[in-house]
Amino acid sequence: MSFLSHNRRLLGLAAAAGATALVLAGCAQQNAGGTAAPAASQQAATADAPAPFDGEPVTVALVQQSGAGDYFTAWTAGAKAQAAAANIELTVSDARNDNAKHASDLEQAIASKPDAIIVDHGQTDTIEPRIREAVDAGIPVIVYDLALDDTDGVLVTSQSDTSMAEGVLDELVAAAGDGAKVGLVSAEGFAPLDRRKAVWDDYLTEYDLDQLFFTGEVTESTATDNIPLTDAALKANPDVQAIFAPYDEITKGVVQAVTQNNLQDKVKVYGIDISNADIEVMIADGSPWVATSATDPASIGAAVVRTLALSLAGELDETEVQFPAITVTRDFLLDNEITNVAQLREAEPSLLLEDVVVADWLPAVSG
Repeated sequence: MSFLSHNRRLLGLAAAAGATALVLAGCAQQNAGGTAAPAASQQAATADAPAPFDGEPVTVALVQQSGAGDYFTAWTAGAKAQAAAANIELTVSDARNDNAKHASDLEQAIASKPDAIIVDHGQTDTIEPRIREAVDAGIPVIVYDLALDDTDGVLVTSQSDTSMAEGVLDELVAAAGDGAKVGLVSAEGFAPLDRRKAVWDDYLTEYDLDQLFFTGEVTESTATDNIPLTDAALKANPDVQAIFAPYDEITKGVVQAVTQNNLQDKVKVYGIDISNADIEVMIADGSPWVATSATDPASIGAAVVRTLALSLAGELDETEVQFPAITVTRDFLLDNEITNVAQLREAEPSLLLEDVVVADWLPAVSG
């Protein structure tokens, strides 16, 4: 399999006919905390903005389950940059993985009567009732990576989790072979992780993989908290050959546990997501993290805002939009001397989503 392969069954939404693709040329830099801090870049619009973007700023509330971690830091920065370019006044709340607070934050957003609401991730049972309240109140709602039982009146966006999982698991099977002894480190109750696990379950059956353990959790300190869980699983299952850890904060904890046990030559790790910090881990000497499937989080955050903007302008017919991903291997990064997301964008510009949900009046931005 090639070192970098486009995932099959991509369901990204192309630009409408006649729309102008806007070139994205931002570069990510490290902030003091070491996470990816996107620098926004854009080209000027080539047409006047339609209503409601041609007057006072459009007010939008971004209600996040969590803004922590490299992925969400970049995602939020991309959303903010795109909002500024689109004449959107964006207010952001971060529940820090507290689902009760997430629901409370959404209630407060509804009470503020914004022009629209973005709900980023969340637990279905706690957040969906509040989403229904927003819809019933006549507030347009767009969700990202959130599973809903009732999507009526809601614009749904997500990464193509199926293709992401397939891309990286194809690498796992190619390297470890049918019947390999494998482990899963993930968590249940999170829409993207649940969708990725469904693909994992299919691969277990199709390739007769022997799952030795399933552990993991998502917390406010996901990477750190998954180290002891993975350490215990490794000690109890010394024959494991490969681990699927389908969220980069989990992946980093798994890598740390594998390395602490001096198993990096024996146990290979397959993750999902990409950031400057992730690339640093992947290209480190002897790293067991050998493949990941990813979108550029800053470009995704920006694309979610563009999707909402086109919908509010009456220029979007779809009610569900999925953003395509790519699969990147450690070998590809090393062979191309890629050390950060900016260089990865140059090597694979499809990450920029420059042809996805754009219009001649809507400047696309990049992190």
